[in-house]
Amino acid sequence: MERNREPVAAAGETGLRKSVTLWQMTLYGAGGMLGAGNYGLIGQVAAEMGSAIWLALALSLVAAGLTGLSYASLGSRYPRAGGAAYVTHRAYRRRMLTHVVGLTVACSGFTSIAAGARVVGENLQAVPMLEGLPTNALALVYLAIVGGIVYRGIRESMWTNVVFTLVEAGGLLLVIAVCLRFWGSTNLLEFPPTPETDSGLPFVFLVQGIVLTFYAFLGFEDSLNVAEELKNPRRDMPLGLVMALCLTVIIYMSVAISAVSVMPWQELAEANAPLAEVVARAAPWFPAWVFIAITVFAVANTGLINYVTASRLLFGMARDGHLPPQLSRVHPERRTPHFAIGLIFVVIFVLILSGDISQLASATVLLLLLVFSVVNSALVILKLRPNEPRGAFELPIVVPGLGAVVCLVMFTVRVAAGDWRAPAIALALLLLVAVLYFGLRHKPLDDEG
Repeated sequence: MERNREPVAAAGETGLRKSVTLWQMTLYGAGGMLGAGNYGLIGQVAAEMGSAIWLALALSLVAAGLTGLSYASLGSRYPRAGGAAYVTHRAYRRRMLTHVVGLTVACSGFTSIAAGARVVGENLQAVPMLEGLPTNALALVYLAIVGGIVYRGIRESMWTNVVFTLVEAGGLLLVIAVCLRFWGSTNLLEFPPTPETDSGLPFVFLVQGIVLTFYAFLGFEDSLNVAEELKNPRRDMPLGLVMALCLTVIIYMSVAISAVSVMPWQELAEANAPLAEVVARAAPWFPAWVFIAITVFAVANTGLINYVTASRLLFGMARDGHLPPQLSRVHPERRTPHFAIGLIFVVIFVLILSGDISQLASATVLLLLLVFSVVNSALVILKLRPNEPRGAFELPIVVPGLGAVVCLVMFTVRVAAGDWRAPAIALALLLLVAVLYFGLRHKPLDDEG
């Protein structure tokens, strides 16, 4: 039926479609933060923090919240695709720094999608009719479906995200519901016996726990890249992001308390699928395959959000003259950056076939802490610069200032406390991005608006 077709862009029109509402923005941000990694992260946090997982989450919310508020303010000021890359260029006006920031964020999306695709492939192999099919083949089919949704349009992507986020959050709410009767049965301040905890919970021990759980809130940066497609970005971008942060922390802390109330933290730390094991113990009547299906939805949601984010980031960088102009082309009917979407598909296709990319993903997350430091400091510079536009959500300058410092401290602790491989890969990625900068450089656009 003709009336159901999306309107074709007018001649010369190259912009993205503004169709995202406040509640879609809230679920988009929450979907990114409630992502697939958190269905397994709780076991790792238990190994580091014992039963005090909730404390690490609370403290990491403060750390992540500072940067999240900065992103909300920037989205209110500059609702443009390109996100971190655009505000970095606007503040520093250094093309190489803009290039490094933009491609670092893009790399985080690529590795996250590829890793998630392999997780989906492995989980689908448990389905009887798919048993025996290669993991890579199932992962590539999944990638094609997600890429097709992103190509189809922002409306379709947002509605898919709504469904997936509700399923994803529903899995976590299920954990809370079946475990609620166990609340109050355990000591929530029991830490692993280490020299650090024996000496009275020093600063370094807490920071290590915060660094680990900080990753649970990664995803708020995705919101900035779709700000241009909001109906009312100056209001809905900051409000939606703050609401997403609040919703996420309430669910996470409740899940953490539920998990350690049902399982000793020592066993939780050793479980391969910790939340599935928690549900199995608290509600043995609940079908195990349902929770596996929920996990697949959670992974798919993270992949969808990262795909949308990466395509808008490449589109925005190309439009602003930092990448080849072909990536800024928009499909005349779908109004999606189809060249960027196609390039991302090829890159992720190669990553999936490359096998284990966990160290690459870890290194990219490490680089994101540097990106957050740059973005926070960019907001400080822009707030001090006269004649810059003001948004509907302004912050005291101390907020982005503290955000930059906190991210640098976490980066330093992560490098000092972890093994050498992730920092080495991070350095290699930076060198690769620098090589790409000199290989792809061309005259930037003059428009700074």
